[in-house]
Amino acid sequence: MHAVGPAVGDLAVGDPVICHPNLTCGHCRACKAGDDMRCAAGPSLPGLTGAGGMAELFKTNARATVKLTADAAPAELAALADAGLAAFHAVKKAVPALGPGSSAVAVGAGGLGHIGIQCLKAMTPATVIAVDTSTDALKLALHCGADHAVVADGQQAQQVRDLTGSGADAAFDFVGEDSTIADTVAMLRPGGTYYLVGYGGMVTLPALQLVLGEITITGNLIGTSTDLADLVTLAGQGRVGLQSTRYPLESALDAINELRHGRIRGRAILTPA
Repeated sequence: MHAVGPAVGDLAVGDPVICHPNLTCGHCRACKAGDDMRCAAGPSLPGLTGAGGMAELFKTNARATVKLTADAAPAELAALADAGLAAFHAVKKAVPALGPGSSAVAVGAGGLGHIGIQCLKAMTPATVIAVDTSTDALKLALHCGADHAVVADGQQAQQVRDLTGSGADAAFDFVGEDSTIADTVAMLRPGGTYYLVGYGGMVTLPALQLVLGEITITGNLIGTSTDLADLVTLAGQGRVGLQSTRYPLESALDAINELRHGRIRGRAILTPA
């Protein structure tokens, strides 16, 4: 914290914090219910709807902050507030359905997926199958606790069905492109749930497939402030960790170029001077 306003009582200059990505009002029905991302004031996302995306400082409110322990390294935890939060939120929804003997697929083992895999292992007893086109990403997935790694070579849906018998109970699409949507749904057992976390493609599926299979499709936005606090707790317990590469703020374009060419393992973190 660089500075705090006079009405803030639980934070002081110098405190390490992590910031929820939405600056909420705290007064509307959604906020009072803990449903931060549906705040009636609308989204207020630093770097998207306001200043602060790639800046040395940005202004937030006390409600959006989660205080870290004094020895925490904010740069090591920064991506929990975006990629980590989205992955945690999706996995949390699936927890009731992922009991002993269940299985879950994580499609995409990059910045979102490698955190999702760890959340699945920390929060459920499910067998976790990672699917990716990159062998390096699959090595990361196994390092993060995945039980199986499947190369997306055109036969991945069948390979998942072979591993699970009738298909997975839950499938998390951390990519969300046209190339993954229908294929990920095909990895599910009848009655399974498709969790769409990444985005960019179009969900176009045969109605008969959904009806006969009783497939549920669930969209997932970034999680709540409580989700972020819980995720920080898991990180503090050593149950969720971030694979990241750090770049000084002035090298932001280098980081973007590395990302564009698929050379980022996990997440890229910009660090101000």
